[in-house]
Amino acid sequence: MTASIAVPAGPSGPGTAYARAHLRTREQPVRPIPGLYWHPVAEPDPAVTAEIDRRTKRWAVHEVDLYPPEWEDQFEAFGFGRYVGLTSPNAAGLDQLEAAARLLVAENAVDDCYCEDHGGSAHGLGARILMAHSALEHPHSVEPYESGWVQHLATQAPCRAYRSAMDFFDRLAPDQVHDRELHDLARLHLGYLAEAAWETEQRVPGIGEYLMVRQYNSFRPCLTIVDVLDGYALPADLHDHPAVQKALALGSLATTLVNDLYSYTKELRSLRPHVNLITALVHHERLTARDAYLKAVGIHNEAMHRFEAASDTARTRLPDPVTARYLTSVADWIDGNHWWHATNTGRYTLPDFGDHPQGEPSP
Repeated sequence: MTASIAVPAGPSGPGTAYARAHLRTREQPVRPIPGLYWHPVAEPDPAVTAEIDRRTKRWAVHEVDLYPPEWEDQFEAFGFGRYVGLTSPNAAGLDQLEAAARLLVAENAVDDCYCEDHGGSAHGLGARILMAHSALEHPHSVEPYESGWVQHLATQAPCRAYRSAMDFFDRLAPDQVHDRELHDLARLHLGYLAEAAWETEQRVPGIGEYLMVRQYNSFRPCLTIVDVLDGYALPADLHDHPAVQKALALGSLATTLVNDLYSYTKELRSLRPHVNLITALVHHERLTARDAYLKAVGIHNEAMHRFEAASDTARTRLPDPVTARYLTSVADWIDGNHWWHATNTGRYTLPDFGDHPQGEPSP
């Protein structure tokens, strides 16, 4: 599995110039990152993957009119069916996998269209994110303003996708899980706004601030709903227990640092500057890009070890078997997320620093 995409010099921006100056621009095939702590996973059934891709594309194109024809190649290259198959190996059925795929598509659409390179901008993001978040709920105010707002949401493709995806998910989930998902999507949106502030202020956050925001702007909305995808609901007293919440927070951080590491060269080529863990380390600790990348690998590994320790503690403090089942599914999601990044040759390459040791799967 290789990708033949060179890493040319890109635009300047906060945290990127010094990294670019110290980055070799030779190709490096995408593969598990040497030195990274990870666990192997099984590939999903190709027939299931194909069916989820078919359902998700039909929904995105014909039900919510989410993207124009020129974005179709990017949509298909993402591989939403394989993503949810890898991250939810014990899903209760096709409807559950489709619900996960719809939410993932909608979250990516909000990020791409409101925050990133498909029309997004840091300027005015607060109003767009408020609009998007309100699409996840049924707004309640007074007439005629309530109806007018709902009509306005219907004109926005990402909002249509959010609303439709949440409606589909709600048919599978009890009300308490709906509110959990809204809470974690609010965390996600808070992270978007913090990162937009960095861009408008032309500021590279300190490492502590960066890690805190990436705990919010993370895959946590996906981790939260692993119980529903597997066909049950974790009771509120178990889900809300601090020990479970600590494991979720650390797992969410680890998933996002995986994205930082695999998307590093992709973000250096972006039309707009990105701050990620590597560029923040370069900026604040004056490391070379190579040393910052290796340190970021170590920070990810520490987050993973802390997640696993927190999960063990939660299982001990909450010996109900459903807690163990939930945390096992969270770990499965984290492992599948890594493998999707490590094998996605269409999206990612790795920086070639010339002297990485070969990495092996972690036990």
